[in-house]
Amino acid sequence: MSTHIKCAGSVEEKAKQQGSEKASRQGQRVFSSPFPVCTCGYKGILSCPLISLTTVLVTTWEIILRDKPSCTRAYRKDTNETRAINCSDETISWDSRPDRNPALQIDRVAITHDGYYRCEVVTTHGHFYHGYHLTVLVPPDVTLFQLENGTIVCRAAAGKPAAQISWTPGGDCHTVEEPLGNDTVTVQSLCRWEDHRVFKVSCFVYHLTGNRNLSIEQNSVSNFSFCMKFSLYQRSYGRMKKECMENFTQG
Repeated sequence: MSTHIKCAGSVEEKAKQQGSEKASRQGQRVFSSPFPVCTCGYKGILSCPLISLTTVLVTTWEIILRDKPSCTRAYRKDTNETRAINCSDETISWDSRPDRNPALQIDRVAITHDGYYRCEVVTTHGHFYHGYHLTVLVPPDVTLFQLENGTIVCRAAAGKPAAQISWTPGGDCHTVEEPLGNDTVTVQSLCRWEDHRVFKVSCFVYHLTGNRNLSIEQNSVSNFSFCMKFSLYQRSYGRMKKECMENFTQG
């Protein structure tokens, strides 16, 4: 028996953009895994077991989110009645009329929607159910900049899970992770290059929501310090400073 979740703009959908034309037009992909993954900010749709609606008596969704009481949404066919118990999140609702389609809709998936979703259908032939352990991904905010001391910083802020960072060319780098307490992590990598011939560097950020590649040219503050170190053992300070400034003016 097939059960699905649709997540518009999800990681899986992006990874298979060259798939069917129909899926591409709809901007969403159907998943059958009980452990679906969806990117923060998109719309998610979870379906119940595929059963003939003529046999359905009662459909119940149980939603268990972290640090919240269990929410129950139910539909009773004979009275055409819907009920909601302890359901405070207005972004989670029936996708359409439950007598036509009992799927559950998350209007804009957020990190708070990590949790367990279970659909139970009572029919004239018995009970059927399916559960989803939904994991929400958060793309990091990526920036690349240079400090006054010449150190270049690549930062992937508030991503879930933590991003990975690498550099080209490799340098003297130090990477730290800062958990933010809501399952997101900021990763920051600081690099220096002692080779004065290195003028342009690239930062590569790897994340499940998509990879980024940023480049930056080291400014004259950093290059000037490299030139000073290179000339230190050959000339007096005054002549060395004058030569460095002349080189940068000409470059």
